[in-house]
Amino acid sequence: MMTSWLLGRRGPSGFSWSSTADQVTEGISAAGLTAVVTGASSGIGAETARTLALRGAHVVMAVRGVPAAQAVRDRVLAEAPGARLDVMELDLSSMASVRAFASQFVARGLPLNILINNAGVMATPFELSKDGIEMQFATNHVGHFLLTQLLLDTMKKTSRESNVEGRIVNVSSEGGSGISALSLPPR
Repeated sequence: MMTSWLLGRRGPSGFSWSSTADQVTEGISAAGLTAVVTGASSGIGAETARTLALRGAHVVMAVRGVPAAQAVRDRVLAEAPGARLDVMELDLSSMASVRAFASQFVARGLPLNILINNAGVMATPFELSKDGIEMQFATNHVGHFLLTQLLLDTMKKTSRESNVEGRIVNVSSEGGSGISALSLPPR
């Protein structure tokens, strides 16, 4: 009884946990906006890229797995042939890859209205990135922090020139909320 009340309850917006991206964005136009979505090759990132593209945004899918992202792109284009989606490689566990992605994005001269930091890994075995940072922390936090810093001037410039405020969205989860103590192997 309590579960059905809680899960069926709609918030002030009229949407609930079961609302789809299509329902939430119905009637909203993203035409003329450019968005970067990390982790857009599956899950929430793929659906976010799809929905933004269907609403008219030019979406840059920043992904580690290029073939998987190209498959998502092809599915979106089959649904909306005029959609604008580009796939660019980005490995957030590598600060060199983050810098290369940002440099390539800026060199393309694209505006940037929306940055959705969505990519993430969870419960990976302990491993250090090429930069000596624990892999999950590098991917989920440090890489996104650096990416945001490197793209911030482009976002500010876009906002000034278009008179449209930009948005940075950091997607997260409660996946680590049950961890009572952090235990790392000794060095």
